[in-house]
Amino acid sequence: MPYALSDKTSGNATFVTFLASVVLAPSWVTVVSAVSVVFVSQLLQRKDGVKTLFNVGQHAVALSISVLAFRATGASGAVFTGDIRTFPLVVAFLAFVVANSTAVAAVVSAETQKNFWTLWKEGQRGFLFDMVALPFVYVFVRVYIDYGVLATSAAAALVLIVRQLNSTNEELHLSNKELLELTVTTLEARDPYTSGHSRRVSQYSRMMGQALGLTAKQVDRLTVAGLLHDVGKIHEVFAPILSKPGKLTAEERAIMESHPIKGAELVRISSHLRDTVEPIRHHHEAWDGSGYPDALAGESIPVFARIIAIADTIDAMASDRPYRRGLSAEKIRAEIVRMSGIQFDPQMLRTLLSAGTIDTVLRLACASHEDGFAAEPTLSLLANG
Repeated sequence: MPYALSDKTSGNATFVTFLASVVLAPSWVTVVSAVSVVFVSQLLQRKDGVKTLFNVGQHAVALSISVLAFRATGASGAVFTGDIRTFPLVVAFLAFVVANSTAVAAVVSAETQKNFWTLWKEGQRGFLFDMVALPFVYVFVRVYIDYGVLATSAAAALVLIVRQLNSTNEELHLSNKELLELTVTTLEARDPYTSGHSRRVSQYSRMMGQALGLTAKQVDRLTVAGLLHDVGKIHEVFAPILSKPGKLTAEERAIMESHPIKGAELVRISSHLRDTVEPIRHHHEAWDGSGYPDALAGESIPVFARIIAIADTIDAMASDRPYRRGLSAEKIRAEIVRMSGIQFDPQMLRTLLSAGTIDTVLRLACASHEDGFAAEPTLSLLANG
């Protein structure tokens, strides 16, 4: 009964029954029984050996720590006392979740060479959903004590309902994401020189948002805004200009400078995209007020728009054009630094430079234009089996 925690990891609703087993009988018997269930399920699903080893080992460690934490509170198994104490239950839950998420973050970090703490924090996106497990664990234990095994099996229907709701929500989320990417791909097909541009800007914006300490939800919305920042160019008025091989005339440039307004008007139609309207409209504003379309300056420019502006500029300078080759990482970095306080937020840029994020983005941008854009690898590890 899997459910998604993020784009890279998923959980498993049997976590509820495992934790209920810890509360009922906190002993090695529970650990061995649960791990045996995991092992058999991996065999039935024909998972490869490495993944099976990881999932079995992960559960063995997490459940053992959960049992030890539960017993450390002085509580005994509910099957012996007939009593369910809230504090030991919460302690066992937290011990399992922390051990579980730590194991996943460590393995994914080793596989992808990404920062462990960044991955660990991303994994906590599913924490609130995991919290929903607590009342279900209580119900499982209470029903088992009072009514026995058959009644407990019937209680599994509650878990199935919650899992199905999550599954449906994730399917809608994936469908929306694919639709947005299809729209952007269609847009970029008009201009061979910007193929993959929006996806790269989205990726670079995500990296910058994480480095600036935005929340996971904010990073997600920033990523969507980055993907759609040029969506206004889908209007027919831009088609002949986008396909023009040479430099633009003053009139053509004026038309092109209206694309943030067109984009904001377009995404405003969808209630799901309302929080991307401002970043899309203002991603060409400049810190000193010389940008467009509204000549905003300084802190009045939305934070997301300031981030996208940096990502957009880096990818544009790294891209080949009919009238010039893409610039080197060193030249782009020098230009970005020169425009600090003029085009870009100086404090934001200092933070990104000191964190090394700008240099990482520059390496990716220059490499992507040499070898073609490569999407981030999709990880298949399961957070809870």
